[in-house]
Amino acid sequence: MDFIFMLTRDDRTVTDCLEVVDTIADLGITHIGFKDIGVDSDTLAQLHTRLRDMGATTYLEVVSTHRDQALASVRTAVELGVDWLMGGTWIEETLHVLHGTSIGYLPFAGEPLGHPTRLAGDPDRIADDCRRAEAAGCAGVDLLAYRAIDADPLDLVRAARAATTGRLVVAGSITSTHQIRALASAGVDAFTIGSAAFDGSLQPHAGTLRSQLAPVVGEIAGQVRPSRAAIRVTS
Repeated sequence: MDFIFMLTRDDRTVTDCLEVVDTIADLGITHIGFKDIGVDSDTLAQLHTRLRDMGATTYLEVVSTHRDQALASVRTAVELGVDWLMGGTWIEETLHVLHGTSIGYLPFAGEPLGHPTRLAGDPDRIADDCRRAEAAGCAGVDLLAYRAIDADPLDLVRAARAATTGRLVVAGSITSTHQIRALASAGVDAFTIGSAAFDGSLQPHAGTLRSQLAPVVGEIAGQVRPSRAAIRVTS
């Protein structure tokens, strides 16, 4: 299972993202993501170049729940040349914009609401969305399981895993190694952490970002289940 460190807090890229990358460069985190809000386009371009130079796999997650803004984020992902695009629910339009690129697309399963985003939808809805995404040619799904308002998070994860052979990423509100182990047991391919590291939720009595990330990095290092991240399906 892969750990995707999101350079975000409250669904916005942190303004000192370039300095943060320098701070965590030697921790061995090889999957790093960001949003296209919170910093300007020049900073995003510098950030992505820096991540590429580190050899990181890169992710941009769509925040907006409005179609035009979401598709603008898709175009930003193409301009930057990220490896993975996460989020959004306009699958056909997004795949059209991504056509001809190598970017793997992971749309939201369920109904994202508000900002920071919450997730509506029961396990049946999640499973239906996963099957629809796979049939359309998506690489997998982005599941906001721990932001669910209609069901137990792990019930949603199990429904998603049973419904898709693609990459299953669980994003948002993961704050403990207990959750990470539960996700690994449920067959998740990757998970994201952003705000919890920046606000100190992972290690409430520790003072640095590196200390927040240490237990997560250690937990992943101890995982023995091989990741399926090497296989990507694109349209």
